[in-house]
Amino acid sequence: MKQDPVQVDSKHYKVELENDAVRVLRVSFGPHERSPMHSHPKGLIVYLNDHYSKHTDSNGRVHELRGRLGEVQWVEPTDHLTENSTSRAWQILFVELKS
Repeated sequence: MKQDPVQVDSKHYKVELENDAVRVLRVSFGPHERSPMHSHPKGLIVYLNDHYSKHTDSNGRVHELRGRLGEVQWVEPTDHLTENSTSRAWQILFVELKS
């Protein structure tokens, strides 16, 4: 079952803008914080600072995500939990595309 990150983890996921085409989430994690399992459709990530996180998918596979301030990255639909395994806070904008 798909879990909306805003519903299951409002501490880390906030809606900045939503319309018929997109939903833009501001995602903020402090040092060593972790989210519950949740889902995202395909979309774009905009890095608001240097970033490193680990993502565990619903099959238990771990994927690393890295980005630098200002970079933009395409992402496919996913179910995962997010973990900031660093001692630095980070923020991203996640632009979820609606079909």
